[in-house]
Amino acid sequence: MSVAAADWLPAATVTASGRAVLSAGEIERHLLPLVDLEPEENPRLAPLHGCLLALTSHRLVFLHEASLSARALPLASIAHAYPPHRRHNHNPLRSLFSSSSSSSSSHHPRIRIQISLPPSRSEVVAVVVTCKADVDVFYGRLLEAIRARAWEATASAAPASGAPVAEGAAPAEEDLAIRMPVVGVAGILRKEQETWESAGQNLQDAFQDLNALMSKAKEMMELAEKMRQKLLTNSSAQSNSNDEEMGSKQDMQDLLLSVGIVSPVTKETAGALYHQQLSRQLADFVRVPVERAGGMMALVDVYCLFNRARGTAQ
Repeated sequence: MSVAAADWLPAATVTASGRAVLSAGEIERHLLPLVDLEPEENPRLAPLHGCLLALTSHRLVFLHEASLSARALPLASIAHAYPPHRRHNHNPLRSLFSSSSSSSSSHHPRIRIQISLPPSRSEVVAVVVTCKADVDVFYGRLLEAIRARAWEATASAAPASGAPVAEGAAPAEEDLAIRMPVVGVAGILRKEQETWESAGQNLQDAFQDLNALMSKAKEMMELAEKMRQKLLTNSSAQSNSNDEEMGSKQDMQDLLLSVGIVSPVTKETAGALYHQQLSRQLADFVRVPVERAGGMMALVDVYCLFNRARGTAQ
């Protein structure tokens, strides 16, 4: 069954190399090849067969690599995901008259998912894993993504309401400590204690700043990617701009190129598909710098740019 026939699922955008286009804040969590999506109760729902399943922090994306098309199941619509199981108690007489694909799928691990579809109906579908993969690992990461509810995450955290009170009380205690003279052993010990307390406070503030920076890093990378795509689009429309504008635009593109890839392919998420998905991500990434370089780049330069964007030396 083609992906286009499963119109009960929203369509997903796919890159030229066959990878799902991630939305803002979306991270790829796991990949599974040769996955089917079958209805458990409603035969009017068109099934999907032989798809590459990409689990992200927001969706289950079913990619049909031959047609470069995809359908997505939002994690927000999943009411419950049941543990993997196999149909050991299927009727053997019934399997004689059923199709070979349906009878063979009964022996593969199935993850039953209860979903909510518009306007207000509940359906049960099954993710059938027909490849040799650790289904329990995928199921665990699916539960983690559902519980994390990353699609509901706020862009920034509000400051604590009690912070001004604590800041107002600190100077009085500091002034009191400064007015006390440093005399004798007790004064030296008190001075050393103040030094340690000050160092501890500075370290705590540094970690708070680091956490805030890490929470904003993903948003900055997404903003940089949008700006880079916009600059690339405008470069073709404004080919008659002067040298100064082109130079500043190139400097901006160099800066944005060094920001990095939002969701790099890793062995942990891709598994056996690591080299395939890594090459596809490289094909998507290298298109922009190659076009900027006039259609040709040295392999060493591509290697350096890609690894710098991934944040790795491998």
